[in-house]
Amino acid sequence: MVVKEDELAVGTVTLVTLEELTDRVGMSVRNVRFYTAKGLVPPPIRRGRSGYYSADHIARLQLVQELQGHGFTLSAIERYLAGIPANASPEDIALHRTMLAPWMADSWEELSRTELERLAGRRLADADVETLEALGVLRTAPRARFLVSRSQLGVGLGLLDLGYPIEAARAAAEVYAAHGRAIAEELYELFRTKVWPVYKEQGVSPEKIQDVVERLKPLSIASLVQAYEAGMDATRRANIAKRAR
Repeated sequence: MVVKEDELAVGTVTLVTLEELTDRVGMSVRNVRFYTAKGLVPPPIRRGRSGYYSADHIARLQLVQELQGHGFTLSAIERYLAGIPANASPEDIALHRTMLAPWMADSWEELSRTELERLAGRRLADADVETLEALGVLRTAPRARFLVSRSQLGVGLGLLDLGYPIEAARAAAEVYAAHGRAIAEELYELFRTKVWPVYKEQGVSPEKIQDVVERLKPLSIASLVQAYEAGMDATRRANIAKRAR
């Protein structure tokens, strides 16, 4: 990192002023001070009467922004950061940001009810909207608007035409959520204990680690789909054999 006039190099650590910090993370001074007061980031490092910030402050503030972008409330952000050790390195924190990135690229569009119905090409009853939400095709947004998955809307409308019961959609959503969390936690732990230490020892940059994760995403998703298909096929065969007996 190049030392500028408003930066202070102390040993191997480069510190920046509050103004430089806000430029780097794109956050107002007021917000930085608010998150500091909340304990989401450490207090500034004092050098005389001036306060300075390190790469740790930058990494933690960027993580806060990432969490906000995923819809985390302030209390949820506080709980998430509470699970990160105080001595975690900026690279460790960058790993958390990397694993938070969306694993499925989708086209989500914010629409009003009228715009949604125009896109669907039909009037949608409240029950239809509830079913589409349970199916994961749309999510409610503030001001009576919706976030709609364009790629899945046609599939959802087709299920509506087939009379797919909303109770089944809700039950399936609970199954996906419960097992999805379990899979995510296990894969994260695998990456943290088997992959991250190797790269950390090699001095690999957070950017390269993010590239590794991005390349793993399609393989992981394909593996999950294959495992699901194999499981469903095995279950079908087992049920057929059970009925035959």
